[in-house]
Amino acid sequence: MTNDLSGGPYVAMAVFCEKALQEKDGVFSIIRVIDRLTVNASGLDAPRHMPPGQMNFPLVISLKSGFAKGKFNLKVVPNSPSLKRLGESSIDLLLEGDDRGVNVVLNVQLIAQEEGLYWFDVILEEQLLTRIPFRFVYQRLAQGSLPET
Repeated sequence: MTNDLSGGPYVAMAVFCEKALQEKDGVFSIIRVIDRLTVNASGLDAPRHMPPGQMNFPLVISLKSGFAKGKFNLKVVPNSPSLKRLGESSIDLLLEGDDRGVNVVLNVQLIAQEEGLYWFDVILEEQLLTRIPFRFVYQRLAQGSLPET
């Protein structure tokens, strides 16, 4: 195995979704692609800044081998809007070459501490394959009584 990935594997798909299904006939279905989550807060004491928001979605990564054959390590590294690395998930893959590929489904759980755009780096053997964006939006509705007129 070489670290030169110029001949594959190739990213066919890399998305967050509500559900990923592998049917009995091998067909893969992705249900409701998601790229943002809105965190809502309302009331007199609604915080000015976003409270922690939880993300719990499947991440589907589909790779086609190309000339890549053998065992490879795939990592997904989330980065916050302030560029903090938030850990990583890792899985070993076996690529068979040509049009063969793999579909990886990772259950991503993340507690977002800040509003904004998070990037999830998809790394194979220490080389960046792609980046997946996911945005946390904070909607604050501070409710109170209006003064009498």
